[in-house]
Amino acid sequence: MSDDAPGSAPRLARLLSAIVAVLLALFAASAVTAPLVALAVRAGLVAPDTTAWQLLRTVVQFAGFFAASLGYLALTDQWDLLRYSRPTLRESGLVAAAAVGLLTLQYGSLFALSRAGLSTGQNQAVVPAGDPVTYYVAMILVSLLIVGPVEEVLFRGVVQGGLRRTFAAVPSIVVAGGLFGVIHLVGVQGTGAERWAYVAIAAGLGCILGYLYERTENLVVPGLAHGAYNATIYALLLVDAF
Repeated sequence: MSDDAPGSAPRLARLLSAIVAVLLALFAASAVTAPLVALAVRAGLVAPDTTAWQLLRTVVQFAGFFAASLGYLALTDQWDLLRYSRPTLRESGLVAAAAVGLLTLQYGSLFALSRAGLSTGQNQAVVPAGDPVTYYVAMILVSLLIVGPVEEVLFRGVVQGGLRRTFAAVPSIVVAGGLFGVIHLVGVQGTGAERWAYVAIAAGLGCILGYLYERTENLVVPGLAHGAYNATIYALLLVDAF
């Protein structure tokens, strides 16, 4: 991704387009999740407030995210934003290093906040509705196969990739990272300050993933790093659950 890539649209229009893509994903996820999960409950496939119910909600939500991302690309005819290939050995090393970096940033930020007498809100995705062991084991797989890759398609592929057609690397990474942080606001509980502290940390994580995509131009790399980071969080929660 060259910093001198020619702009294909006015900057404001490109920025608004990125925001629309995120809003479209949010709308699609919320529009399909409740009705489809309710249908599964009525059909007797899952019971409310169980592990299966919670996992189904997560999978359907991210299916909505993914469908919205593909729909946006189809409507705007920008399929070339999805740049992916099998990771090389070097890129596999970057995945591992990035996952460690993401974890270091998160726990380092939490430590710094705690030293200042502050804390972040709690992401409801880490709060199991049913059996915690089953939930955390399942979420390790869901994180690797669904959550990480789908969020990277949207925020690094669609959003950051689209911004890079007009903006330089740094603003594209920062804006995409910022939107990635803000989207987590709806799923975090706590005081206003705690929720925004969580958003700030998530935005920083998004910027690391954005840099990784800028460097490799391969969505598989940040997708795997993101998935590995999330999976590690659930693995640590799993250990605590025993």
